[in-house]
Order: sequence, then structure tokens, then C-alpha cells
Amino acid sequence: MPTPTRERIINAAYDLLREGGREAVSTRAVGAAAGVQAPTIYRTFGDKQGLLDAVAMHGFSSYLAGKGALAQTDDPVDDLRAGWDLHVGFGVANPACYSLIYGEPRAGLASPAAVAAAEILAVQVHRIAVAGRLRVTEPRAAFMIHAAGCGTTLSLIALPADRRDPQLSVLAREAVIAGVTFPDGAAHGDSAVALRAVVGSSDVLTPGERALMTEWLDRFTTER
Repeated sequence: MPTPTRERIINAAYDLLREGGREAVSTRAVGAAAGVQAPTIYRTFGDKQGLLDAVAMHGFSSYLAGKGALAQTDDPVDDLRAGWDLHVGFGVANPACYSLIYGEPRAGLASPAAVAAAEILAVQVHRIAVAGRLRVTEPRAAFMIHAAGCGTTLSLIALPADRRDPQLSVLAREAVIAGVTFPDGAAHGDSAVALRAVVGSSDVLTPGERALMTEWLDRFTTER
């Protein structure tokens, strides 16, 4: 059975990306590899950025599936560690795809692959907040973890393979975790951040009550 045109184009573009990096993914090269004309590519993906976003999502799908399938334990911080390790490991093993997603940020825009990864990270951070172990607000924690993880991964990608110290990722991971979480069992866990996490998903409060408490807690945790 013939491969659908969209899938054939994505597969061809992804092969070019892995072999030659982003510069190899030209419309002409993709068309030749997939056996289609340039107008077909534009009709299918809108523009070249649409094609690149689809290619990135294709390459990132195995990582997203693995991250989504990570078993939850009783320790959400340890689960975050596992997610970090999976993220960095994917990036180092798939540098062209990772750089396509995170290497050239567009102000105010994010690829579908990056959005999907951010949604999974937000769930992990929310679990830490509910457990009362988050030092900062959920958005701030997610941003710090994302920035540290991407920076670490891109820095490792830039190093020759024989100079990559695996402990660099571990040290960066533990540094950011120490910055956004309290140790397990700490008596000074942030009850305000934990309450904010619970209120945001509460079915007991009315929408008006939830909005009012959320606004107050956001202001309190941000301005402290």
C-alpha cells in the first residue's frame, strides 16, 4: 500500500535532517527525496516552517511517548529527575532534531513539539506543588527547569562526544531542583504554593471563588 503523501514528505525531510542538519532540509531536496513537487509541499504544510514543525514533531514523538509513559512514583521530584534525564538523553542522541526544536527560538512562538513537552513538564511541576515542595510559583519553576534543561542539552550537543562529561547534566539538574524545591520532609514547605496548586483544580469552589483565590495567591507568591 503506498505511503500517504504527507507521511512520505515528513519521512524524507527527517532523513535529510538527520544526515545533513537543518540546512539540508530545502524544499527542493525534500521534494526530490519524496518524489513530489514544491507546490505539493506548500499545500500540505502551508510553508517551510510548517514542514519543519511537522518534522520536529515526528522526530520528537518517541521522546514524548517515553516521557508520557514514565511511571509516577510517590516522589514527584524523583519523577522530575527521570524526565530531565530523558530530555537530555534524547537531545544528545538526536542533535539535529533537538536543535530544530530548541536551537532557534522564535519570540512568542513555539513548535508543536515544544508545546507538547512543556505540557508534560507543567504536570510534573504541578505534582511537586501539590506535595508542598515547590519554593516558587509553578510557571516560574517550569521556566527555570526548561531553561536549565535546554541550556544543558544544547551545551552538551556543542561539545565533541569525547569531551561530554555525563556529570554535567546531573550537576545542572540537581542545582535547578535545589533552587525550585524543598527537600523531602522539610518542615518549611511552601503552603501558599501548594494551596494555589490545589485551588486551581478544585471542584468544590465556584468559578468566582476559584478565580478570586487564584488571583490573591498568585499575587502573594509572586510579590513575596
